[in-house]
Amino acid sequence: MVASTSTPALLFWSWVNQSQNALVNYYNRNAASEMSNEALMKSYTIAVTSALSVAFGLATVIQKRFDPVKAKQLMKFVAFPSAVVASSLNCYIVRSPEIQTGIPLLNSSGDNVLPGQTSSIAAEKGVNLTTMSRALLQAPVYFLPPVLIGVIPTFQRMIQRNPSISVPLTTYLLLVSFGLGLPASTALFPKIGEIPVHSVEEKFQGLRGKDGVPYDTLYYDKGL
Repeated sequence: MVASTSTPALLFWSWVNQSQNALVNYYNRNAASEMSNEALMKSYTIAVTSALSVAFGLATVIQKRFDPVKAKQLMKFVAFPSAVVASSLNCYIVRSPEIQTGIPLLNSSGDNVLPGQTSSIAAEKGVNLTTMSRALLQAPVYFLPPVLIGVIPTFQRMIQRNPSISVPLTTYLLLVSFGLGLPASTALFPKIGEIPVHSVEEKFQGLRGKDGVPYDTLYYDKGL
């Protein structure tokens, strides 16, 4: 996606990227929230369509407003905003069925406080936080490689001596940036989230632990 300078290439790699994202979002959801194959395919179709629409729309605007040489240069920058919007939409759309079905609420020991009942409020909070982490993940992936190449003399000298090394070097830095950015963006919002009892549905109000003390904070598994 970063190297794409034409609309067909950008659309193809956007489809590959968002298809992979849809699988990641599906398999890292809260598994207690069931999703049918029909719902999965619907979510996947909407997510990928939105991703391609964003990429195509930005590419079309650039190609219409700038001359061919300038447009080709600017096309490299379409990947970042399209990835941020598309990845966020992808995550929210694929995970949104959790909001309808809800997810269980847990105590500090990880036990379900009300078996058979779920909270849509906690599910919505978890989906929103996960969506934010997907958006933040794009920043190091798209900004660190050009910054590192631009400020580290060793990289500059390597490219000057051998211009063909630019692509493998950029690819390597992208992988490193993703390897650092993924755990960092995930760690910003822990997998097990907290939510005050007064913020959830009424059916969870007034529940007590084994010691007879009312819960003031409950927990939920938001997925990754």
